[in-house]
Amino acid sequence: MDLATLTRRAAALASENGARAILGICGEPGAGKTTLADALLRSLRGEYGERSVAHVPMDGFHLADAQLERLGLLDRKGAPETFDPDGYAALLERIAASSGAVVYAPGFERTLEQPIAAAIAVPPEARLVVSEGNYLLLEEPQWAAARSWMREVWYVDTEPSTRIDRLVTRHIQFGKASEQAREWVLRSDEANARLVRATKHRADLVIG
Repeated sequence: MDLATLTRRAAALASENGARAILGICGEPGAGKTTLADALLRSLRGEYGERSVAHVPMDGFHLADAQLERLGLLDRKGAPETFDPDGYAALLERIAASSGAVVYAPGFERTLEQPIAAAIAVPPEARLVVSEGNYLLLEEPQWAAARSWMREVWYVDTEPSTRIDRLVTRHIQFGKASEQAREWVLRSDEANARLVRATKHRADLVIG
């Protein structure tokens, strides 16, 4: 499915009843979720205006390293239990309400590998908000609560070797040694990928 078709489908979500719509983009680590989201955002902004669409990734709800150390989860960073899904669901509820005010959302600084409070502003004019993350289709109640605020969730399906190569390269770029990067990917990222892969059948659209 080409970008023009995806752009029309995304735009239609926001025009169904005039209310603001949230589109989720899901997929395994390294699948290309952010790449798709960025391309979709550029296309929508080019057609409908810069402030017509906003981008709120799930990554802003990573628990900070201080909390992961306290919980004994630092070596599982990126797994579902290392996020704040209740906070994510609460933010999506605020965004969906579209009260006419700016909604501030946390971002994620990849260089620091830490969430940054209020790094993203969702303008009141935005009729569509795109949010991507690994765990949008998990069945656990707190993740299901976040999913309930999304009009659709699309799943990006990518060949495993491509994903793994991307992830190893990414970890090296952000400071891991080559062997350490590959070990992390095969141990941690791929364990998370198996969880995400099992949710693919719940997607409204599979792209791949």
